[in-house]
Amino acid sequence: MLYPNNSADKLGFTEVKELIKAHCLSEMGRQMVDRIQVMNNFEQIRKFLGQAHEFKNILENDAAIPIHHFFDIKSLANKAKIEGAFLSEEEFYQVQASLTTVFAVISYFNELEGKYPNLEALFEHLPIEKIILKKIDIVLDQKGKIRPNASRDLLDITSGIAKAEQEARKKIDQVFKNAAANGWTADGSLTVRDGRLCIPLLAENKRKLKGFIHDESSSGQTVYIEPEEVFTLNNRIRDLEFERRREIIKILTGLTSELRPYVPLLLSYHSLLTKLDFVRAKALFAIDIEAEMPVVIDEPRFSLTNARHPLLYLNFKKEQKTVVPLNVRIDDQTRIIVVSGPNAGGKSVCMKTVGLLQMMVQAGLLISAAEASTVGVFKQLFVDIGDDQSIESDLSTYSAHLSKMKNFVEQANGKTMVLIDEFGTGTDPQFGGPIAEAVLESLNHKKVRGMVTTHYSNLKIFASHTEGLENASMLFNNVEMQPLYMLEVGKPGSSYAFEIAQKIGLPQNVLNLAKNKISAGQKKVDTLLVDLEREKKEIFDTKIKLEKQQRRVNELQAENEKLKSYFEENKKTLIKDAKEEAKNIILNANKLIENTISEIKSSNADKEKTRGLRENLNSELLKNTVKPETAKPAAVDDELKPGDWVKLTDSETTGQVIELIKDSVVIAIGDLRTVAKRKRVIKVAKSTVPQEVRKSFISHTSDLASFSPEIDVRVMRTEDALNSIERLFDRALMMGFGNLKIIHGKGDGILRKMIRQYLKKYDQVDRMEDEHADRGGDGITYVYLK
Repeated sequence: MLYPNNSADKLGFTEVKELIKAHCLSEMGRQMVDRIQVMNNFEQIRKFLGQAHEFKNILENDAAIPIHHFFDIKSLANKAKIEGAFLSEEEFYQVQASLTTVFAVISYFNELEGKYPNLEALFEHLPIEKIILKKIDIVLDQKGKIRPNASRDLLDITSGIAKAEQEARKKIDQVFKNAAANGWTADGSLTVRDGRLCIPLLAENKRKLKGFIHDESSSGQTVYIEPEEVFTLNNRIRDLEFERRREIIKILTGLTSELRPYVPLLLSYHSLLTKLDFVRAKALFAIDIEAEMPVVIDEPRFSLTNARHPLLYLNFKKEQKTVVPLNVRIDDQTRIIVVSGPNAGGKSVCMKTVGLLQMMVQAGLLISAAEASTVGVFKQLFVDIGDDQSIESDLSTYSAHLSKMKNFVEQANGKTMVLIDEFGTGTDPQFGGPIAEAVLESLNHKKVRGMVTTHYSNLKIFASHTEGLENASMLFNNVEMQPLYMLEVGKPGSSYAFEIAQKIGLPQNVLNLAKNKISAGQKKVDTLLVDLEREKKEIFDTKIKLEKQQRRVNELQAENEKLKSYFEENKKTLIKDAKEEAKNIILNANKLIENTISEIKSSNADKEKTRGLRENLNSELLKNTVKPETAKPAAVDDELKPGDWVKLTDSETTGQVIELIKDSVVIAIGDLRTVAKRKRVIKVAKSTVPQEVRKSFISHTSDLASFSPEIDVRVMRTEDALNSIERLFDRALMMGFGNLKIIHGKGDGILRKMIRQYLKKYDQVDRMEDEHADRGGDGITYVYLK
């Protein structure tokens, strides 16, 4: 149930239907689009969504469906039902073309049996009666014209006409030739007048040729005569044409009678064509808006991911702009979302997006949201958007709103979605706010689901401490005074009335006057909201930055894993090759030794011969000796010193040298420190280091300069003191400090005891000592880190 009746217009659903109609090939399809309704039957919704989803898959990924002709064969079938009536050649051609399309489509899905079950259900149990086509094909050719041999009589008549026309033409050509030879004819050739072939004669010669005058020229100098000899033949042709027409009507009447028993089947074929055109149009519109099929559930809740308003998306697409996606969830815990924020910040568009996409799903249309979105089914959809004042009904703007609120409160239940724009406006805020709050409380008590937009602070406060309600705000860049069109659930938003007024150029004295007129409490609330908005923006920017860094870390990790795998693989190959080579060397060495011994024996250990053989053995040994690599002395330019930028040789990580310890290097990488062997790093030019890396190091250096390893917790409570010490301890570890100084005072020694017990749990703590008795004694603890 939709309330009020113009809800479809308010949410843009009527425009969506018009865009779908533009994709229809037939009037029947357009009429079916006009009949689209919001349904609440879960199985029906799922079936219609499945059909659109499958057709979209076919259009994007499969061979084209052979859809060529869509004619209104329903009206033709109804005409054929009447006894004595007959279909014309053109009408039979439409039936023929439509049935050809129907049978081709059924054949297409039969070949893909089981792949598109929802579309196959459209023609399930629908018989294929090709005999209808065969009967029509006997009478009509492929162009929809009567075949000359459709009947024996028609063939005779057609042959007679052809023969008579040939004879008449031959006769008139002969007469025209004689007349021209005698100089009776006017300039020109044979011409047609009143459907008869005539000879143009000069007016003074018209009595020289017997015949029937059909016409004369405007000047009267030329007359058009049908010769007497041809006149009789032409009359015969005319009679034969009438006879042919009567025979064609007889054939068409007979064919119509043969078609009459199949009228119910023709109506079923018509229904299939209409549904195909309808589903095709829905699928094409889905492609236009990049729609997907969400997860559909039979519960009154939804979770939209990367949702976009389809009409806004199409407009932005033309202008090559991007729509900011919406992520919103409504369920048993978060039933109603109260959206606040600046004017023109996107509150109404956000709410309309939710309403329109919900209507589309329940009408069987795919939606412009991520596939992971979940959409439920609501029994009722109540909408209050825009100004509905009516002079005829004597309703003001606020009265119209209250009238709707009355119906909402009376008829809404746990399966109702309510969308209210600018809740409570139209009257004195002092009274409009409390009335709106009371209506909201009543709707929440009934477990109603929905979304409302407002500027009223009392509604924001009410939502913040009421179960089932959740505040949300449209993010706003309060530095550039620009809306970000992003919904942030969990916190209310400021209206930024003064900031926007200042940007527009309202005089400063007027703004100051307005600020003085609002209460201190309201001013404080609005300031807090503005600060909160700023903090949320900073957190969001930080989140984006961290996500980028995480992606980079993941990429580096994947790259390292890949390199590790590559090295492991090559290591095995190298070892295998080395073993094979060693085996060959040993075999060759054995052969060489055996040959050497054999030659020594054969030469009776001749000294010269033995020396030569020994030299040969030494030379072979040198060939297989691996020469140790001598390390090249480092160039002066490559010598490292603190402050130099270096890159690790086994990764793309860049850092700055902090300290040199023998053959190791202490490197700062952002907020982290690491120690690497000198041979694992190479010096790089500062200009090659990315700017963000250099900035992070500058930031880290400034943090180091401003960091103090000393803290005074004497005026703090134990819990606060321990929290402060923990933060100091974390920073000291991260920045590499060796000790901390904690001033806790003497007193009863309880705070000192608690601090020391707390720090003992950390493995990084080496020991703790009191300060010298002259400088504070056991009122100060020194913590030494490992």
